[in-house]
Amino acid sequence: MLAMLVKVRIKPEERERFLKAIEVDAEGSERDEPGCLRFNVLQDEQDHNVYYFYEVYRDEAALEAHRNAPHYAVWRAAADTLDGAPEARRCRTVFPAPTGYWTRK
Repeated sequence: MLAMLVKVRIKPEERERFLKAIEVDAEGSERDEPGCLRFNVLQDEQDHNVYYFYEVYRDEAALEAHRNAPHYAVWRAAADTLDGAPEARRCRTVFPAPTGYWTRK
């Protein structure tokens, strides 16, 4: 199990374009990728220009498949909406446990 926590800062004037692109990627990831078990987009409560992506993949191959998906290309095409580089952290799931809970519905 591979979890990703990604932090991005957006250009305020590009918010609408950013939200449209990340929505395409998040929804496409959960809908079309069997190895993507979760893709949440969160907005920071104190700084509305900061967003976090919480992504869970079955394994490294699933993450690689995500990066080759058409909806990911939509997101990459909107990278100029960001104010700086994304900050990504790889994590291991601890709770819920990697087995049993993380299944596709």
